Amino acid sequence: MVSEEQIQRWADEAEAGYDVDVLKRRGRGRPGRGAEPMQVVAVRLTAEELDALDAAAAKNDMSRSEAIRAALAHFAA
Repeated sequence: MVSEEQIQRWADEAEAGYDVDVLKRRGRGRPGRGAEPMQVVAVRLTAEELDALDAAAAKNDMSRSEAIRAALAHFAA
């Protein structure tokens, strides 16, 4: 739930204006991992596979995506 105070702060910020150059420099989306654009690949996993993936990722202090990339790198090596 958003409070009235938060709405007022957002309205005050908008009324004061934004520095367009600063907003443009921030970039869009997630930062890239390399020089080339990346592709999203959809993979279907069973509930058991997903549980095992999440457990392995947590054990290695990784995100799900990092664990998948590490497994692929190991498989491709």
